[in-house]
Amino acid sequence: MPFSTPSARAGGAARFLPPPSPAWANLRDPRDDRRLPTPPGARRSPHRADDPHGNAFAEALPADVAFLAAYGVPVPHLRHAAAVARRWGVTASEALLALGFVDEDYFYRTLSAETGLPMLPTDARPDVCARYPEGLLAGIVPLAPNPRGLRFAIAPRGAAVRELLRSPSGVRQPGLALATPRQLAARLMARKAALIAHRAANTLSESAPALSFRGGLGRRQAFALLAILAALGLAACVATSLVLPILVSGASFLFLWMVMLRLAAACEPAPIAAPPGLAGAIMDKYLPVYTVIVPLYREARVLRRLIAGLTALDYPPAKLDIKLVLESDDHATRKAILALPLPPLFEIVVAPPGRPRTKPRALNVALPLARGTFTVIYDAEDLPAPDQLRLAATFFARLPRDVACLQARLVIDNPHAGWLPTMFALEYAALFDVLNPYLCSHRMPIPLGGTSNHFRTSILRAMHGWDAWNVTEDADLGLRLARLGYRVADLPSSTYEEAPARLGNWMNQRTRWMKGWMQVCITHGRQPLRTLRELGPVNFLSALTTSLGTVLSALAFPIFVPVTAAALLDGRLLAPTSLAGAAVAAVALTLFVAGFAAMILPAVAGLRRRRFGALTRYLPLLPIYYLLVSLAAWRAIHELVVAPARWNKTEHGSAPGGRGRSVTGSEAGPAQPRPATA
Repeated sequence: MPFSTPSARAGGAARFLPPPSPAWANLRDPRDDRRLPTPPGARRSPHRADDPHGNAFAEALPADVAFLAAYGVPVPHLRHAAAVARRWGVTASEALLALGFVDEDYFYRTLSAETGLPMLPTDARPDVCARYPEGLLAGIVPLAPNPRGLRFAIAPRGAAVRELLRSPSGVRQPGLALATPRQLAARLMARKAALIAHRAANTLSESAPALSFRGGLGRRQAFALLAILAALGLAACVATSLVLPILVSGASFLFLWMVMLRLAAACEPAPIAAPPGLAGAIMDKYLPVYTVIVPLYREARVLRRLIAGLTALDYPPAKLDIKLVLESDDHATRKAILALPLPPLFEIVVAPPGRPRTKPRALNVALPLARGTFTVIYDAEDLPAPDQLRLAATFFARLPRDVACLQARLVIDNPHAGWLPTMFALEYAALFDVLNPYLCSHRMPIPLGGTSNHFRTSILRAMHGWDAWNVTEDADLGLRLARLGYRVADLPSSTYEEAPARLGNWMNQRTRWMKGWMQVCITHGRQPLRTLRELGPVNFLSALTTSLGTVLSALAFPIFVPVTAAALLDGRLLAPTSLAGAAVAAVALTLFVAGFAAMILPAVAGLRRRRFGALTRYLPLLPIYYLLVSLAAWRAIHELVVAPARWNKTEHGSAPGGRGRSVTGSEAGPAQPRPATA
């Protein structure tokens, strides 16, 4: 449930004027008939801000901030907020709060004093019939019967503040109590904790059971798998020479398609960055509200860098809706957040206790509260390019409605921290700078990365968010988008993130990923004909290679390579004794040679595009790296059986040599973001 933290300046936007004195928060009860105290150094206006006989400057201020002049808020602050609000296309009160000139608690207490509405008492609780999340999004929640006779709690934002001030006092008084948006959210989420936990875990599985991993391997799938294995075993005993070519041909077709995709992607150029100026194509006042969701669990070590990276985003702060999602028992991260001077655009959401304890469940807790037209997911260790949200908004405005998601480029920022981060950098360069852009340009399903996914919020909600029971929720969502007729487009903007440098940390993460891929195969393989019908033959085959092909290639790699190499050395592949043997030899040789080319060439192309040429000397080590991937895949089979919902936590902030790019860094090197008020 959300809880308030002290306000501070909103990114770089609040540097124009100093923030208000902390003494402003030391308020008396707003129902007291005495005036609220004047902040030190501030001069109270001798007239009310809306007094037609008072100061002319106060009359020109917007109504939703003009009243604050009578309570000691310096008029220059109010004027500046009004000017910035016009540039941002928001109300003056939204700009004032986003700039950090007034604390949220102080603003609503002065609004209470101005309107005569009481602040929400600490013992008032939402009524059991209160609707979640509709009540929070509308800013009004019914209250349970109480001795004060209060019937509704309201938390007006933006234009609603202006309307409240304009309404006759007799209309706004009876039965209403005023609350800050964070207070109202905290009360309602506490009241609805069980409902929130259930929905976050089960909305998808209850609405579309076939599209959720919950329930695991179905009876039909288990029976079919056992029947196939039994038939193959029997056939291998009876007719070994016939079964082997059939098996090789079937598996080879899938692997050859994977090889062809990777080689074709390596040959097709894809720009690393968008054309200059494209991110600024939409004026601030026309930009939509953007929600940023960051799930956190045991991330106290990287919080400062995370906050710095998010406040460096070049986007109007009043149009940013940043939600940091915590687990209820993660006291260390909560304590670390409370110790930081969070800008007012940040909101803390604590996920109610529940199962499964996965990242997608935490995301599903925050999704109903999203106020943005678009929603992006970042991880705790991420440093997105400052102009990424602007660029994404521009892309969404120019692309057709069926593009429901944009995938930004993920880049490893600590490639020199050790052998594993170096290999990770090669892998990411191949995937996010070569393969994914190719799949997007040809309208094929893509496996989303776990971060920097930008969504149309309405479509994401209509799809019931993420599958809380799948530990690789990003790959599952990418395939589910394709099955429902939506597309993913490439966003040429970089997000830098840290790769694990310790083998145990890397192995836990990769085991989780491979287990999630297996869960994707099970989920979308329950009704294969329906999946084929929804995707079409080409996209079905592409999805098969990026899901089942990823799993099978990892499992088979340590078996296929040494067997093929041994057959080459003793001459069996080069001098087959039968027609079937010649066919098997031809396929095996093709896969052996083309497979290594498909492993190396996309990485070479990605490094060249990313200008990471110094890492090319590590390319010969990729086969050894994939042996570790294979080990993680075999380990994932065991976990899939004994602990399918276990989330192997990846520890961040401990890898040496990280943060290779500054917070304001971009693809072309360090670059300063434009002022947020531009």
